[in-house]
Amino acid sequence: MGLESWYDAHVMPRLVTLACSQGQIMKRRSMLVPLASGSVFELGCGGGLNQQFYQDSLVSSFAGIDPHEGLLEDARAHARARGWENEIRAGVGEDIPFPAGQFDTVVCTYTLCSVDDPKKVLSEIKRVLKLGGRMLFLEHGKAPDENVHQWQERIEPYWKRMAGGCHLTRPIGSALRGAGFEVEPLGQGYLPKTPRIAGWMEWGVARKAGA
Repeated sequence: MGLESWYDAHVMPRLVTLACSQGQIMKRRSMLVPLASGSVFELGCGGGLNQQFYQDSLVSSFAGIDPHEGLLEDARAHARARGWENEIRAGVGEDIPFPAGQFDTVVCTYTLCSVDDPKKVLSEIKRVLKLGGRMLFLEHGKAPDENVHQWQERIEPYWKRMAGGCHLTRPIGSALRGAGFEVEPLGQGYLPKTPRIAGWMEWGVARKAGA
């Protein structure tokens, strides 16, 4: 295994988990994740960062995937501690390994930035949602201020190499609407005490159009 492969497999996932668990990010997780109910699927569940915020009385079952096998045991341990019926697997969002119409809620936090094919991932999320199901999203991405966006574009090629393919310039709300979701924004803005190139956040609820 080369140095780059070793870094991607063993170091990068832990660094990303550390970055995604800082205080202001956890505060936003705590505002969104408790809205999940019924049969829940979490995309990018590795590390189990969101699990402390789910409401046991609302969640009937829990499933999740993450491409980093080394993080999944943490997620499984958290789920076992909650006493949940759960099915946590290694996998990617472009090919979610669950049947169509299985879940009431999909939770996606700080994940769409790093998938290979966002359109395919959003199509897969729609597929596994039940009619009337909801996607709860909390993502960082393309800043609305042109000067910040220009810096995002300059830095993104280097950022991706260090941060596991994380993109700085991907749109959030508009991408969800383009995939056919009805989007109810709950909040947006720059994360305090964070460089603006990586600090634009949007969070809310996305539903299947017409569901």
